[in-house]
Amino acid sequence: MTTAYQAPAATEPAAAPSPSGLLAGYRPGPEQAFLAGPHSTLLARGALRHVTDPAEAPEALREARRALGGTPLLVGAIPFAPGRPARLFVPAEVHRGGPAAEDPAFLLPARRGTAATGPAWAQRPVPEGPLYAEAVAEAVRRMRAGTGPSKVVLARTLELTAPGGADLPAMLARLIHRDPGGHTFAVPAGGSATLVGASPELLVSRRGRTVVSNPLAGSAARSTDLAEDIRRAAALLDSPKDLAEHAFVTDAIRRVLEPYCEELTVPQQPTLVRTAAMWHLSTTITATLRDPSVSALELALALHPTPAICGTPTDRARELISELEPFDRGLYTGAVGWGDADGDGEWVVTLRCAEAEGDRLRLFAGAGVVEASDPAAELAETTAKFGTFLHAVGLGDAT
Repeated sequence: MTTAYQAPAATEPAAAPSPSGLLAGYRPGPEQAFLAGPHSTLLARGALRHVTDPAEAPEALREARRALGGTPLLVGAIPFAPGRPARLFVPAEVHRGGPAAEDPAFLLPARRGTAATGPAWAQRPVPEGPLYAEAVAEAVRRMRAGTGPSKVVLARTLELTAPGGADLPAMLARLIHRDPGGHTFAVPAGGSATLVGASPELLVSRRGRTVVSNPLAGSAARSTDLAEDIRRAAALLDSPKDLAEHAFVTDAIRRVLEPYCEELTVPQQPTLVRTAAMWHLSTTITATLRDPSVSALELALALHPTPAICGTPTDRARELISELEPFDRGLYTGAVGWGDADGDGEWVVTLRCAEAEGDRLRLFAGAGVVEASDPAAELAETTAKFGTFLHAVGLGDAT
C-alpha cells in the first residue's frame, strides 16, 4: 500500500505497488531512497528533516508524528567510524511494496541496460593487490606477536570511471536480479553522491518485541563448475579459520543483545548462505525484547560495528584499520536501512556497495583477517566480492 504516514480514508485498500514499479519511480538524489529486502520494498521521497547524528533520530520521529500523525520513518545510512556524519532523513512520503523476490519482473532473465552496454569503465584499485596482501601479512605478523587484535577486517576499494557514470536504477535492477532475496539499497551519501549496494547481511531487525540478527563471517568464492562449487561450500563448513572467524562475530552479537533481550537463541553451528558471488557462514540469532521501548535503531547502534566488519577487540581493530587502510571508509561497513516511530525497523550491514558520484563509481570490499589468514586468499576474497558490482556494470573481473 502507498502511504505518507497517515493512510488516506478509503473503503477498500489500494493494491500494493510492485517492487519493480517502485524502482521505476526512484530518482537518485539527496531526498530519495530505495530499499528492497526479503520482506518488503520501500521508496522514500522528500525530506522533512535531515539527521546527521543518530542520537537526534527519536526526536525527529516524534516531531514528524506530532506534525503528521501516523507512523513516520527514518531512512538512510550510518557511517563506519564514530563521530562521522550519518546520512539519514525523515521522508515526506513513503511507498511500500512486497518482497522483490516475489516480483516476476525480477525473476525473469535480466535485460541488458545502459550501464552494461555503455562506455568501458577504467579501473584503479586502492590499494593495489600486492599492497593489500602486504597489509594482511602485517596484520597477521602483529597477531602472532601478540601486539595486534584477535581479528581485523581489512578492506580495499576499486575506483571505476566512465563518461556519464552509472545508471543507478538499471544497476539496482541488475543487483536484484542477481540476488533477489538479498537487501538492495540506494540512499543519499552526502552532496550529490549516492550509496548503492546489495548486502547479504542483516545487522538487526525489530518487529514488535521480536529481534533477529543474521551475522555472516567466513566466506568462499562461488565457482561456475557445480562440483567445484559444492566442494568449496563443504570446505568452508569445515574450515577452522573461517569457523573461528564466525565464532568471534556470533559471540559478540550474543553479548550485546543479552542485556536487551530474553529468550535469546543462538544455534551452535553455522549454516551456509549463498549469493551469486560468494558462500558465507551464517547464523540466525533470534530473541525477544525485555523492554519494548528499545528501537531497532538503538539495537543497531549498540551492535555496530560487529567483528564481521571491524574486528575484535573493537578499539584495537579500528586503530589497525586506520593505520593499514589508505582510504576513508565513509558509509562502507556502517549500517543502512529504516526505523519507524514505533521502534520497528530493519538495518543491514553496508556491504557489497559502491559510492556513485558523477563519472565515478567507488567499490568497496573487505576480508576478515585472523592469525591463520593467508594474504593471497584474503586478496582473492576481496576480488570475488567486487564481482557483484562488476557484473552490474558489465565488467567481469577485478584486479
